[in-house]
Amino acid sequence: MGKTFIVAELSANHGHKLETALESVRAIAETGVDAVKIQTYTADTITLDCDRDDFVVGGGTLWDNTKLYDLYKEAYTPWEWHQAIFDEAKKCGLMCFSTPFDNTAVDFLNSLGNPIMKIASFEITDVNLIRYAASKGKPMVISTGIATIEDIELAINTCKEAGNNDVTLLHCVSAYPAPLESVNLRTMLDMKDRFGVKIGLSDHTMGADVAIAAVALGAELVEKHFILDRNIGGPDAAFSMTVDEFSSMVKSIRNVEKAIGDVSYHTDPSLIKGRQFSRSLYIAEDMMCGDVITEKNVRSVRPGFGLHPKYLNDILGKKVTKNMKKGDRLSLENVG
Repeated sequence: MGKTFIVAELSANHGHKLETALESVRAIAETGVDAVKIQTYTADTITLDCDRDDFVVGGGTLWDNTKLYDLYKEAYTPWEWHQAIFDEAKKCGLMCFSTPFDNTAVDFLNSLGNPIMKIASFEITDVNLIRYAASKGKPMVISTGIATIEDIELAINTCKEAGNNDVTLLHCVSAYPAPLESVNLRTMLDMKDRFGVKIGLSDHTMGADVAIAAVALGAELVEKHFILDRNIGGPDAAFSMTVDEFSSMVKSIRNVEKAIGDVSYHTDPSLIKGRQFSRSLYIAEDMMCGDVITEKNVRSVRPGFGLHPKYLNDILGKKVTKNMKKGDRLSLENVG
């Protein structure tokens, strides 16, 4: 198994302070992750400044009764910060990439050398955005939180039609935080078989359990929201992981990867550590040459230096060909 690509999603967790964003990048680097991700939009590029009911959040979310425009105005990362964030990440040895939410964001990110184009769950139906992002030739990572099978097929086909076959689907539950019973991680495995793409997880659950389980199941990319300090507040603070939590998760993921390892079957018994403590056939009581072998005088016991136990039924009733002492290893040469 290869190393899982672990992404810390900074999202809106900067409190509208560039220094907090940069400090977050530095802290993220200390957790051992591979990349930091941000989001590239403005309130005007993602929604309309409108008070009508359609544009007010409802449905039992953390943001109920908030106007979409106001939510995104609070949550966005200023575009003029992007270069500084990308530079800080590079300085810290991290990859930095972003999620574009319209074509102008794609162009802007492309000018910054953005190495991966991430499509958010709620944009998976925006095939025109997907087509334009895919046309830039960068790896595509697509979250599937609100998607039907048809949506996913269309998104993948759109990438392919744009000449881009490098697609990773992220299983995702678009609930904030997501309850464990809604995760259904087996879906991630089905995505790999059904769509023939790389798979991963965009995780909104509390804690690290689901992300670690996803890695054990074969996720190639895992992303979780990061926050320097929950006291910063903001739309995503409640379900974001702190430095210590993120570090602990990364350590657990790397330990799981070590344990998963590779497919390994022993082919040479002599090289198997501990093989000597397996069972084998030994003389269990003193025997004279010509004595008949019984289950009493020959037994399968530890250690494993004697004859393989598979021969026991074959030799019962036969005779030993020499005098033997209790504790002698039995071999076929001693059986006649």
